[in-house]
Amino acid sequence: MSLIKQLWLAIIALLLLSFVGSLAISITTSRDYIEQEVRIKNEDNANALALSMSQLDKELVTLELLIAAQFDTGYYRRITLRDTDGSVLIERVADTYTGDVPGWFRQLVEFDVPSGTATIQDGWRQFGTLELESQHSFAYASLWRSMLELAAWFLLAGAISLAIATMVVRGIKHPLSRVVAQAQDISARRFTTIKEPRTLELRQVTQAMNILSANVHQMLSHESYKLDELRRHLQHDRVTGALNRDVFMGKLSSQLSSDDARATGMLVMVRVQELETLNEQLGYAATDQLLMTLVTQLGQLDNASSEPVVGRLNGSDFIFMLPLIDDVEELRIQVMAALVEITATVPTAELFLPTAIVPYAPHDERAMLLATLDDALAQAESLTSFEQVVVRQRERVSLYSSHAEWRAALETAILAGPELAYFPVVDVNGDILHYECPARLQLAGKWHTAGVFIPWVTRFDMEPALDLAVVKKALHNLQSDLKPVGINLSAASITNTQFVNDLRNLLVAHPLLAKQLCFEVPATLSTHAIGSLRGLCTALRPLGCTFGIEHVGAEFTKLADLHDVGLSYLKMDSSLIHALHTSNEQQTIVRGMATLCHSLGIQVIGEGVADDEELVCLFRVGIDGATGPGVHHA
Repeated sequence: MSLIKQLWLAIIALLLLSFVGSLAISITTSRDYIEQEVRIKNEDNANALALSMSQLDKELVTLELLIAAQFDTGYYRRITLRDTDGSVLIERVADTYTGDVPGWFRQLVEFDVPSGTATIQDGWRQFGTLELESQHSFAYASLWRSMLELAAWFLLAGAISLAIATMVVRGIKHPLSRVVAQAQDISARRFTTIKEPRTLELRQVTQAMNILSANVHQMLSHESYKLDELRRHLQHDRVTGALNRDVFMGKLSSQLSSDDARATGMLVMVRVQELETLNEQLGYAATDQLLMTLVTQLGQLDNASSEPVVGRLNGSDFIFMLPLIDDVEELRIQVMAALVEITATVPTAELFLPTAIVPYAPHDERAMLLATLDDALAQAESLTSFEQVVVRQRERVSLYSSHAEWRAALETAILAGPELAYFPVVDVNGDILHYECPARLQLAGKWHTAGVFIPWVTRFDMEPALDLAVVKKALHNLQSDLKPVGINLSAASITNTQFVNDLRNLLVAHPLLAKQLCFEVPATLSTHAIGSLRGLCTALRPLGCTFGIEHVGAEFTKLADLHDVGLSYLKMDSSLIHALHTSNEQQTIVRGMATLCHSLGIQVIGEGVADDEELVCLFRVGIDGATGPGVHHA
């Protein structure tokens, strides 16, 4: 039985005890008082009547008339005249009680009043004995009325007391419910914090649990920071902070092999000509500062990533990957402006920064892209003008020729409904954890992957409509095949209140199917989006849905901000998994991330597994699941 029910039972029992006790004391006291008064009345009336009869002639007719006159007043139950032998000479007895007091009450409070007795004299000798009992009806009625009034008062007092008790219990229940919810969160390894209640005992418990949550957050922040420092030490150039060549190539390969929107964008390669001469002219410190400025300035061109993807291929060559950018001319202008600012930082030296820009798309060959960049860079070095920027265009076949056509086509495709692809996510035993279900839209008569339409969906702010349509399609498929599916939700959707409400109403209507849904959000979440994710998890978790975060790489440092969300799993970006078996440094990073996630009860899944060697190494370093082209399930 819950504490609140026990408290209510205690309050009700106390009220009933007070009512019954007060009623019993009141009735008993009144009954004793009435019995005493009636006994005195009996004695007084008997003596008075006996005195009157002693002064009369002792004719029975006369005495009978006097007794009858006295009895007919209605205040007596019985008047009996006996002679000295005890024989009844005259007796008057009232009828059975016919008042409106219930019989059970009369039996409960039955009066025990002795008869009043007096001696009747005839001169100097005793004539007889008079016995008199007063009528009790008025006493029963008085007690009954008193009990009803007391009961009415207690009902009123009880109602007021219950109303006050309701407010008190509610004041206790709400903070208690929060404390219980926090305890349940902590047992599920969601270290939440709550406002401290005013109740002393609850406040002490809450303070202890809030301190625990704060310590966990601090621990996560510290460990995440240490892992990030280790990652930077192993994967980044120590001078500029750019990625090492092998790490950048791994990221580029993983992007080209994926079907998401980030598989489309631009590659920019910049060469710092005559780097050794610059070292001699400026000094090593100034040259290093110049290279850092180059990486920072060009890295600012990427607004789509939480951390720009910049690589240092060798001492003088730097390469930038800018996803979700398709306007080559606008990018060329921005690159030229950035190069001018960089050149202005070293007015004492002659600085040449030949640059090549090449677009990339899903399933491009990495070797071909790098060869095209090298060829364009060689052409840029041969230019004599200051603007040494060469753009290598590629033929792009756009599905539609205008924004209006794209918008109309997307609205039609979303309304018609997407299709879902199914890619297995397996554990170490080969069992299915869930299926990844990226969406496909029918555009221009063919089904296309997200890399084709997501940039346009984002441009038209249609992510909520698309995500809701995907969920509807998943629920429809689950009606015929109950296998858990992972659905991607965009940051724009989880921050949209209308989408959250529509999604919850949709899942409430399908409670059994909702338990098979796993919602995945991107790792590149803003602080506002993280707050919205908490609200979404709170709204959907009671329905049995699970939540995960995908494409986690450099964003692992945000885990401290997500420790109270209630994530079920985390998917490591394929750039961390690529060629994992060949790099001890990567294995160290992945193992540390997995250990930290496991301490919070979060499963870790590797994305983009390409072959069996990566798969075996992945499970060896402690990862719980895997997905990618190298993962197959019979």
